[in-house]
Amino acid sequence: MLESVIEFFKNLPPKNCVTCGEVIEEQHECYSNKCDSCNIV
Repeated sequence: MLESVIEFFKNLPPKNCVTCGEVIEEQHECYSNKCDSCNIV
């Protein structure tokens, strides 16, 4: 049976920064893959 979209996003694992490995404190479904410290423009 298909789970609801809300449950799908609630159950996603936390994202880790690809540079330093720190857990990214933002929505797991966002496109960013670097933390604020490593994402210096």
